[in-house]
Amino acid sequence: MHNKVPTMGKIFSIPLLLYLSCWTALVFAQSEPTYEVIVEQNVMVKMPDGTGIATDIYRPDAEGTFPAMIERTPYDKSTASRVEDAAYFAKRGYVFIYQDTRGRFQSEGDFYPFLDDAWLANKDGYEAVKWIVEQPWSNGVVGVWGGSHTGQTAYMIGPTQPPGLRAIFARESASDLNAHWVYRGGAFEHGFITAWATGTFGPDLVTKLYEGAEQENAIAQIKAAIETQDKDYWFLPIDQYPAYMSAYNETGGWKFYYDWLAHPNDGPYWWQQSVGLQHHRFEVPVYHVGGWYDIFLNGTLHNYMGIRDKAATPLARSNQKLIVGPWVHGPGNIGQVDVGEMSFPGAETFPDGEELSYATLRRKWFDVWLKDMDTTGFTKEKPVLLYVMGDNVWRFEDDWPLARAQATNFYFHAGNSASIDSLNDGMLSPNKPTDAEPPDSFKYDPLNPIMTIGGNTLFIPNGPRDNRKADERSLTYTSEVLSEDMEVIGPIKAVLYGMSSAVDTDWTVSITDVHPDGRSILIVDGIQRARYRDSRTDPSLIEPDRIYRYEVDLWATSNVFKAGHRIRVNVHSSNFPRWSRNLNIAESPESGARPVVALNTVFHDELRPSHVVLPVIPR
Repeated sequence: MHNKVPTMGKIFSIPLLLYLSCWTALVFAQSEPTYEVIVEQNVMVKMPDGTGIATDIYRPDAEGTFPAMIERTPYDKSTASRVEDAAYFAKRGYVFIYQDTRGRFQSEGDFYPFLDDAWLANKDGYEAVKWIVEQPWSNGVVGVWGGSHTGQTAYMIGPTQPPGLRAIFARESASDLNAHWVYRGGAFEHGFITAWATGTFGPDLVTKLYEGAEQENAIAQIKAAIETQDKDYWFLPIDQYPAYMSAYNETGGWKFYYDWLAHPNDGPYWWQQSVGLQHHRFEVPVYHVGGWYDIFLNGTLHNYMGIRDKAATPLARSNQKLIVGPWVHGPGNIGQVDVGEMSFPGAETFPDGEELSYATLRRKWFDVWLKDMDTTGFTKEKPVLLYVMGDNVWRFEDDWPLARAQATNFYFHAGNSASIDSLNDGMLSPNKPTDAEPPDSFKYDPLNPIMTIGGNTLFIPNGPRDNRKADERSLTYTSEVLSEDMEVIGPIKAVLYGMSSAVDTDWTVSITDVHPDGRSILIVDGIQRARYRDSRTDPSLIEPDRIYRYEVDLWATSNVFKAGHRIRVNVHSSNFPRWSRNLNIAESPESGARPVVALNTVFHDELRPSHVVLPVIPR
């Protein structure tokens, strides 16, 4: 099927040899919307095993050959926003290609996230790029891009290094699927994964599975599950979740959900699809795009650092680029100023004042690597661009993490700060405890968890939000009012000395910025499931009423705690439905159904000094 998309610009074509000869002259230029667009829909690209992958092609209506860009998506390549996006780049002299991944929408085969996109038996991503360079409209130069799931399919093409691949643009994706996508600190990302599997994949999957009355019934069940998701999060056991079982079979598209629940431990199942274990095979530049409140922030940071350090070529190692803004997950949030309950002025423009959007980020990147154009000295900029919250400015940096960051411990103390109503109202101080301070305890009932309020999540309210309702039910440790600004940029962790009456439990930690008006705005948070305290591959239960040392990864931030504010640490054992509830029993939280109440205790004395480690930047 062929269509034309008009543009207001002059229509012309540049023969390939003339086009190539102009590269040097076009330095510090940018691609402009000068072409009309031809559209070819549902071209079936055959994989080596015979499976047809549905492909839409948007190309300039002109003679000659052009560089190509491809996104491989499970989210329907024909949506209006994708058509608009494709036209934007095709008008600027790119062949812009969308593919429905295997088993999705118009593509043939069975859907299973990621395995067919990588380096295993079916290398669909590799074959797609290889097919592109063989087409008559291709000049043999290809860029791969995507975000979230499609960012993962982009990353997974890198290690296969198909012919013609010149650069990758990846927004908000994972390095380690176990640790950065499905299980954080050993806890199942329930609020994200379950809603994602239901609402995102459900309708198309049951449409393909059934016909007639069975199809109507299955679609009705999925729609009902989407509408009642908040209630269904509470269903136990999770691995018997009925909204999926009604349509489930071995090749029905939801097998991955049950496989993920059956593999909470890290191991070979996850290693076969780990981008992080393939960093040494990348040969091309990659632009990594993340958000401080994105659910895949840690994956973005780890992929940047790993490919920078381990890539197979000097070109790749020296041309990794990272940008992190104050955003939540999603392409439409790139460049947004209002995020969660906060406003971040300046986030909508680059430091030089140019509009910052998902489209401009990709255009600047691919103009450089696919057309040899440099927009306003883009390649001369430092490799890392961070938005510093609090000061609300963009800042270029030489690397990540920042070399000048000073790891600074802030310790928990018994106290009387009178800062908030909470279970203990403790103090937070850079001074280490020097005496036998009494510990703090709380009861954690899985049937009455603390509900999620913002943070790095998806499908439930996310971003920076006021956490006072959570603080009231938690242990809190709050600093004195800051007399001067404190800049914190980099990875953050909490070290807890904890004891539980149960054989397993969770430790959740958050850090908030307490404003003078009392708002407790979430900056970072994290979770550590006790059985995974020492190993993600070999979990072990804890001995009741024994003290253990736990490290809770809070990921990272870039925030200035302003003078007049306070820093608060919140400790509990739940953050639901973001993470599945630990039932405080020996059985796996994913398959258990009979929760018990745990008495959990945090110690903060001279021998067991619980604390957080903040990367403080000298001002």
